[in-house]
Amino acid sequence: MTTNSEVRVSVLGLGAMGSALAGALVKAGHATTVWNRSPGKGKDLVAQGAEAAATAGDAVRAGSLVIACLLDHASVHEVLDPLSDELAGHTLINVTTTSPAQSRELADWAARAGIAYLDGGIMAVPHMIGAPGSSILYSGSADVFRQHKPLLDVWGTSTYFGEDAGLASLYDLALLSGMYVMFAGFMHGAAMVAPAGVTAGEFAAMAAPWLTAMTGAFEGFAEVIDGGDYTVEGQQSLEFSDLGHILAAGAEQGIDNEAVAMVQRLIRRQTDAGHGAEGFARIYESIRRPG
Repeated sequence: MTTNSEVRVSVLGLGAMGSALAGALVKAGHATTVWNRSPGKGKDLVAQGAEAAATAGDAVRAGSLVIACLLDHASVHEVLDPLSDELAGHTLINVTTTSPAQSRELADWAARAGIAYLDGGIMAVPHMIGAPGSSILYSGSADVFRQHKPLLDVWGTSTYFGEDAGLASLYDLALLSGMYVMFAGFMHGAAMVAPAGVTAGEFAAMAAPWLTAMTGAFEGFAEVIDGGDYTVEGQQSLEFSDLGHILAAGAEQGIDNEAVAMVQRLIRRQTDAGHGAEGFARIYESIRRPG
């Protein structure tokens, strides 16, 4: 494993997340070079002890470990393709948000160029980096993960999912899907009560403990899904879970019901196929088999 004094790190991309990653490295004592396409974003980091590179090439030459935190998959290629020869023999950890297929493509590109590659999915917002609750998922080179884990742990809890470079992205986006659908449900509820003079803050005070308690159902749903038997006793049936009353109330309040209507469509697909007496977890089959 590496120590702070053994590796020079270059961070490419100084948006909110890239700046947070670089700042945590500087604070931990890593020699850190930073670069951003738009000049001027690294001033605070330089004041903290980072070195600013005028070009991406200068940054790559300054560090044996390169961290890419850019806009998207295309921007990673745009910045790094011209530098592939200089990156040969270096290590690249890409924490840019990409799809699993894009992560695998970048891993293949890196392998052809002689670059050791690790892909990362950040399960945190910028202010969480380096603080409790921050988690980053990794997949790709096991050697890179093992060698640089002390550095990676500066940012948050590091979890490795294997050599398939697309797995970190897959877990990342799957977890985010749950988060965004939950957020949409909260927004829907806040919109429902707003015409009654209830503020979003007042609704949040009730919604947060309720939704937190409901996450306890995940393990039970998972057990049913993995077992494949949606007739197990004790489950709330799809027929009982019909959301027509919520949709009617939303219509009465004059709001857009799309967030809940999406779930109702998943339920109806299973009840129309004759599974109404089976458990709510069966909507998993509506999602897994969209046809």
